[in-house]
Amino acid sequence: MPVSMTGYGRSEGDGEGFRFVWELRSVNGRFLDVKWRLPPAMRCMEQEWEKTLRSVGSRGRVEAMLNLEVASPELLGMRLNTAQARAMIEQVQTLAEGYGETFAPDFNRFLSIQSLWRENSAEPDPALVEQVGRGLAACVDDWQRSRRAEGEAMVVDLRERLTTLQSLAEGIAARVPVVLADKREALLKRVREMLEAAEASFNEDRMLQETVILTDRLDVSEELTRLAEHLRRMDEVLGRDGDVGKRMDFLVQETFREINTCGNKAQDSEVSRMTVDFKAELEKCREQVQNIE
Repeated sequence: MPVSMTGYGRSEGDGEGFRFVWELRSVNGRFLDVKWRLPPAMRCMEQEWEKTLRSVGSRGRVEAMLNLEVASPELLGMRLNTAQARAMIEQVQTLAEGYGETFAPDFNRFLSIQSLWRENSAEPDPALVEQVGRGLAACVDDWQRSRRAEGEAMVVDLRERLTTLQSLAEGIAARVPVVLADKREALLKRVREMLEAAEASFNEDRMLQETVILTDRLDVSEELTRLAEHLRRMDEVLGRDGDVGKRMDFLVQETFREINTCGNKAQDSEVSRMTVDFKAELEKCREQVQNIE
């Protein structure tokens, strides 16, 4: 079943000394482009975690955000630059004394000052990495559920539109023989009147043959056959998995080409009206298809 490129997923969890929240947001795009927003100490996991995303997604622009809170920076394999922290406290204390103010440092604030922390050679705590990784997997599952739900709704909408397109195509197909017969009769009558006015003789069989050749240029039966096949294939593709979006996009383009030819060749107001309605409905299909993975 097709999935939408638009989706949202969220998961949260905690462990000894830490808690985290994952969020995934995605919109349509030609290729899979993942933008990570990770704490500096967790960037070492980006490539590994991206494999998790790429195992389920193939197209779209995805933003992956991890909000991680830890009780001790040691869990992240980091240590405090105590010399710099001490210098900061002393300078602010001197400044406060100069103004006759009392300075009481809030040491908790140091946790959010990234420049005060240095990464050790050690990796983040393995238990933390494992738990956060499981959280990402849960977030991806939630993201996939939202994409599948929207994909199912899009398939229902597209199939309803395909039914409308098939009805319009059948209307055009029914009208074309009438148009051809009327055009042939009008052309034949016109030629007869011209020849009679010129008092010229003519070969009835030859005139009928030439009239048929001229009006055959208005025949769109081949285009309508291909158009019907494109609509049938679109309905078939909507029931598949895999690169549904790319296949549907190609079929929509080919359908546009055939219906444009029909409208240009038919030279009939009724066919033109149905062609305009067909193209308007097909454009709505294209808008939906552009959001299918």
